[in-house]
Amino acid sequence: MTTAIDLTEVPEEFTGPSAWLGKDMAKNTDAWLYEITGQDIADLENAARHFLSLGKDIGEITKADFPLPHFSDHVVALKTKLLSGVGLEVIRGLPIADYTQEFAAAVFCGIGAHIGSARSQNADGHILGHVRDTGADANDPNSRIYQTNQRQTFHTDSADVVGLLCIREAKEGGKSLLVSAESIYNRMRAERPDLLALLFEPIATDRRGEVPEGERPFMDIPILNWHEEYLTVFYQRQYIESAQRFPDAMRLTPAHVEALDLFDALANDTELCFGMQLQPGDLQFVYNHSQLHDRTGFLDWPERSRRRHLMRLWLSPEGDRPLPESFKQRYGSIEIGNRGGIITKHTKLKAPLD
Repeated sequence: MTTAIDLTEVPEEFTGPSAWLGKDMAKNTDAWLYEITGQDIADLENAARHFLSLGKDIGEITKADFPLPHFSDHVVALKTKLLSGVGLEVIRGLPIADYTQEFAAAVFCGIGAHIGSARSQNADGHILGHVRDTGADANDPNSRIYQTNQRQTFHTDSADVVGLLCIREAKEGGKSLLVSAESIYNRMRAERPDLLALLFEPIATDRRGEVPEGERPFMDIPILNWHEEYLTVFYQRQYIESAQRFPDAMRLTPAHVEALDLFDALANDTELCFGMQLQPGDLQFVYNHSQLHDRTGFLDWPERSRRRHLMRLWLSPEGDRPLPESFKQRYGSIEIGNRGGIITKHTKLKAPLD
């Protein structure tokens, strides 16, 4: 089988800040955890009150509508950390218990507006997503796994940056997991370069029923992409497997399955990955092009008012890396600062509060 790339074109090993090891990150919380200050909180709350006084829909929020004379300096540092640093950050200490749902959404979306443009997260055009168990069947090929309480697998989302705001925790579980794509690459390159090469080939990934007009119900995007001196990852194992239901999708060979199995095994290697339990008020931002994220299964509270709930944003920052042409299948456009999300002919952008 011919491969899509000669591995001699790619660095033998990645050694930059985004090629971290989970065992090190677990011990060095200073690399990714920011404790919010009283001045930060005052700045964010003043901005939220100003925006809400304008009477606009939260989906329309802009940087100008959400002035941050103090916290904007940290947002600049956050963007640098995402795009060219370790690729993730958790902001801890937002007093979420004091906020209404609308106020919390305004703070979250306001921070997001300073990071990048918000993108639609589903065919319904939701700029503000809600991650919780809706009772969806995890085995239904058209279900979104985040709408269940089941363990996810390490994956990337269809946007440059994903942000989460924890509103409520589950009764048990729901731990957030992260792993560096560059560290997985380094291990595969050392152990099985033959299987690593297969990950640079196009592979069918299911759209799960959210199909843009004129497109096929699946995409052909390599898991690993070497473009303009950047290694970019695009991965969702369940969606790769469910794409096999389409007769015209590329068939997975035993070698492909072996490569995917090794990729998953390394992603779950405790030396490479690490986890955190997001607390109410935590904001987590992850750079999808260099990191993969996951979530453990969870047991929720019986009372609806106590059940696990996270708000989610997909963002496209200016000054980001270029993406290969194949990403147009998922992103629609690969224009920096204006790409990503899920758009179909029925999509109308909005920010539902619940």
